[in-house]
Amino acid sequence: QIAFMTLTLFPIRLFFAAFMMLLAWPFAFIASMGSDEQELEKPLSWWRKIVDILLKAIMRMMWLAGGFHWINVKGRRALPAEAAILTVAPHSSYFDAIPVTMTFASIVMKAESKDIPVWGTLIKYIRPVFVSRSDQDSRRKTVEEIKRRAQSDGKWPQIMIFPEGTCTNRSCLITFKPGAFIPGVPVQPVVLRYPNKLDTITWTWQGPGAFEILWLTLCQFHNSVEIEFLPVYIPSEEERKNPALYANNVRRVMAEALGVPVTDYTFEDCQLALAEGQLRLPSDTCLLEFAKLVRSLGLKPETLEDDLDKYAASAMKMKKEKVHIKDFSAYLEFPVSQTLESMFALFDENEDGTIDIREFVIALSVVCKPSKTLETIQLAFQLYQSEGGTVTEEDLAHILKTAMGVSQIDVTHLFRAVDEEEKGKITYDDFYTFAVLHPHFAEEYLYADQMGAESSLEISSLSAPNGICTDFSPDNAGDRSKPLQKKLN
Repeated sequence: QIAFMTLTLFPIRLFFAAFMMLLAWPFAFIASMGSDEQELEKPLSWWRKIVDILLKAIMRMMWLAGGFHWINVKGRRALPAEAAILTVAPHSSYFDAIPVTMTFASIVMKAESKDIPVWGTLIKYIRPVFVSRSDQDSRRKTVEEIKRRAQSDGKWPQIMIFPEGTCTNRSCLITFKPGAFIPGVPVQPVVLRYPNKLDTITWTWQGPGAFEILWLTLCQFHNSVEIEFLPVYIPSEEERKNPALYANNVRRVMAEALGVPVTDYTFEDCQLALAEGQLRLPSDTCLLEFAKLVRSLGLKPETLEDDLDKYAASAMKMKKEKVHIKDFSAYLEFPVSQTLESMFALFDENEDGTIDIREFVIALSVVCKPSKTLETIQLAFQLYQSEGGTVTEEDLAHILKTAMGVSQIDVTHLFRAVDEEEKGKITYDDFYTFAVLHPHFAEEYLYADQMGAESSLEISSLSAPNGICTDFSPDNAGDRSKPLQKKLN
């Protein structure tokens, strides 16, 4: 079918879809000229209403050319005055632009998108909220702009937000980002379904590329899509004060409508779990829990590497000194809280109320740089090495146990392989040279030894569908009253 369609229907569809996009460009360009914020907050003029109708018709023809012969719409789309924000999930493909072109709701886009030829003009026409990567304060400004528009009593067009913040394979709903829920206004949940026999739609970070997805989809004779507008969700007073609670409750409603589970982990957690570094994380690693606590504590992803450098420098001065919870609080410059206590408990191996701060730094390095194993190990050597720049087998066990987030690990086989001269100590240069010669050292010297024994080193599968991870949520994720499981001791 693919071979036949590639030679026949695919080029026709591709040409027609491109033609429709080019046809839409002059209308969008003229309608976007000279518009300012004050004009956008006014009701649409008669000629702009005509342009809206024309552009929606052209965009519908573009999707028709792609094999989306009909679009099944369920429910009623709320008016802007009823719900200023439309939250759409699951987000799994660039074909999720279908509801955008149907509604012409504003979306949140990176600022660079407006410079894309033709497509950039169409984006500007729907009056998006632009996010600038070059502006360090962009996140705050974006949230403020969403809040301003959402609280305009329907003067601005509705904002369509994909709260997952990334593409998944639709097997579950990952943690919603709070941006859509910070304004505290009613939102209308919108769910997407692609009930095709063969999934050529899904576009995730480890899946097929953009053109391959386009090619395979255009080679399908028919592509099905369902858009369901759920009832408007009006937040309670508690949800208005707590955007994370609001987001989780809306996600639960959407998951029930879709018939899929939810996971408390995010896209970043999945990247961590499936990172293609030399140390793949075991399925029972505590580092996923640690990553959640890092976010809950308020450490920002954009400054995490700078924070890591600061914490590492302080840890080197402290050397082997053990710290209590109050010292840990002062070290991180965060007040003692339940989150901080939970993080502290992960590293309290002996349950004596003290931790080795070096283990926190190593764990944070893995979260910051999940695929850069050797950078983390180099940092760990700097923290553990003696004045002669060497570490012992016991030190290496501490390093790798923390880097993998497990309770026990046998490094004897690996240490002896690195310590060819049998000195009983190794340098980072020794380890680096060995790792270069044996890029799969973990599988050969760690996992191979552990898998036959009674060990918890069950390695996470790298063959998860399209790269998105399976549900790594702990068994007691739904019961927050249970004590945090200590996975490092």
